Amino acid sequence: MWMSTFARFACPVLQRTAPPMVRKALGACHRKVSPAAAPRFCTTPAHLRGHHTLGSASLPVAGPSVRHVRALDEERLMAVEWEDGGQSLYPFTWLRDNCQCPRCTLQSAEARLLLLADLDIHTGVDSVEVTKDSKVSIVWPDQHMSVFDAEWLRKRCFSAAARQAMQEELFLNERYYWDASLRIPTADFQDVLHDDGAALAWLLALRRVGIVHLKGAPAEQGQVARLAERIGYLRLTFYGHTWQVQDKSMANNVAYTSGKLSLHTDYPALHFAPGVQFLHCINQAQEGGESEVVDGFHMAEQLQAEDPEAFRTLSSVRVDFTDTGTDYCDFMLQSKNRIIDVDSEGKVTKINYNNATRDSVLDLPLHQVQPFYAALKAYVDIMNRPKNVVTYTLEPGDIVTFDNWRLLHGRKSYVSRPDRLRHLEGAYLDWDEVMSRLRILRRNVHGDD
Repeated sequence: MWMSTFARFACPVLQRTAPPMVRKALGACHRKVSPAAAPRFCTTPAHLRGHHTLGSASLPVAGPSVRHVRALDEERLMAVEWEDGGQSLYPFTWLRDNCQCPRCTLQSAEARLLLLADLDIHTGVDSVEVTKDSKVSIVWPDQHMSVFDAEWLRKRCFSAAARQAMQEELFLNERYYWDASLRIPTADFQDVLHDDGAALAWLLALRRVGIVHLKGAPAEQGQVARLAERIGYLRLTFYGHTWQVQDKSMANNVAYTSGKLSLHTDYPALHFAPGVQFLHCINQAQEGGESEVVDGFHMAEQLQAEDPEAFRTLSSVRVDFTDTGTDYCDFMLQSKNRIIDVDSEGKVTKINYNNATRDSVLDLPLHQVQPFYAALKAYVDIMNRPKNVVTYTLEPGDIVTFDNWRLLHGRKSYVSRPDRLRHLEGAYLDWDEVMSRLRILRRNVHGDD
């Protein structure tokens, strides 16, 4: 039932457009394969242009079987040889730290009971063997015994390929970049609320592409809260659990006017901005009000290619943001954020940019001021290129869901009928709770561990 149009074309689209290794992984949709045996995922994001959506890329899992196990006492490692010819090495200390017995692990919470203060980080082993049911048994010098399932060990192999596969399974870090030719993925609101398969497809597309339209919601307040309950709970901010985007007198936010909104992320004035945003159209404008969106990660990639120095500036300089007013309660926010956040490997992880709340305070020495403005202008100019901007119109009952850490969104100016103001209801969630629900749905739908 959940295999709606949204889900049916999901896998085929990516299998046509993704790089070969990603296509190979996608071919394993709906079947289990061991992460250690899985193809390595591309480190360069695939580009998604002119297509609707993507499908689930569950990591493959095959039931691994142990051929032989031995202790390498000098190296303090346990070597496991698998029936498929592979080998994995596991440090003694890590194995003892992760003993799965009831004394060392609270099974009902999958939480460690063994205290680090009680862990001998220089431990040896007395014996290792393969049990009759193909598990690995270890007897420690104090005669404590640990028993590990073969599949549990295989998924936690320390090889670079296995670690990368596990991280991709846990966090779905691979992204599919796009430009103005993107046809935004769509799904049915009621299907997402009531069917786990549809909800999983929605969240996978939200994670990979960064934006999904849901169609068919009632054109009345309260629907973003219903959608949030499908995941977990709403993120409360100074604008409330939900907030009403309308033209308001004495507006405490530029969004609450009828003017043009430049491309921005929400809430860089917080040090931890909301990760996901919902916007539900209840009434649309009489004229104008079209929405605009760009892929901020893809724009950062273009900036790095065209102007490496500008990229270095925006990924290193911390910029002041501010937001002051009264709504859910009174607030006076100050933050310092880099426009482009990168991880230890230089991969873009988050965009923090809102021209309206960028503070007049600029904590830079004089000689860095002009280079900063030049770098920011270069990034904004790339965002505003017509070939990069997706423009769409929300109709009453549409909900757009998008990644607020990645996408920059804006709006054209509009004119409303006096008796029927343009009205959107918005809400935020954090990526931690969204990813939690995605993992649970994936386990329920595909049986993934």
